[in-house]
Amino acid sequence: MTALPEKTEKKLGLVIDLDTCVGCHACVVNCKEWNTSNYGTPLSDMDAYGAAPEGTFLNRVHSYEVTPQSGCAQTVHFPKSCLHCDDAPCVTVCPTGASYKRSEDGIVLVNETDCMGCGLCAWACPYGARELDQLAGIMKKCTLCVDRIYNENIPEEDREPACVRTCPAGARHFGDFADPDSNVSRLVAERDGMDLMPEMGTAPVNKYLPPRKKDVLVGETKQLDAKSEEPKGFLAWLDKALEAI
Repeated sequence: MTALPEKTEKKLGLVIDLDTCVGCHACVVNCKEWNTSNYGTPLSDMDAYGAAPEGTFLNRVHSYEVTPQSGCAQTVHFPKSCLHCDDAPCVTVCPTGASYKRSEDGIVLVNETDCMGCGLCAWACPYGARELDQLAGIMKKCTLCVDRIYNENIPEEDREPACVRTCPAGARHFGDFADPDSNVSRLVAERDGMDLMPEMGTAPVNKYLPPRKKDVLVGETKQLDAKSEEPKGFLAWLDKALEAI
């Protein structure tokens, strides 16, 4: 079995803003595409266009209708993938040592040549973040696109996980949590970032920013002045044109 490193030089991970995510699944699609055509064994699908399609995904988005004790009901889109936990039970339970956590950056990976597909890591993960690829016979999980973030052959702006790069709403953020001045560390501090299921004691690296209440206005609202200034320039012309219709 694999031992966890006592300390990692970096703590690379994601911050996901639940207030911003619109549930478009762009991150799911791009994750599937990148990890099928690049790193490791392709993510397989079975009967993809049939009545009961089934496939392997490293990132999924779940949508929930939430009714808080006070305030308006709302829909929350909840993306979930491997959280690259500091105390990762999927690593210590692996009988072949295929599952491991890197000491240089804290990323949890699977050595696919050593994995025998026993599924113990999936049972140990409290987040359901691992999936057995039925065709390949091995466990798959989010790699934080390790083949992108260190790839000097692609433009620097592309050296981030595919899900982060493709998110149209800017709901996903990538960085080093070991650096208190990093973008992800600042977001967590400013928005009260939270762990997923902290009671499990896994110390997940990835954090979530909670959704804001939709019936609370941020800051003071200003009353419209009935005697507002006369429009000028293009707006003045448009105003006169509309009056003439």
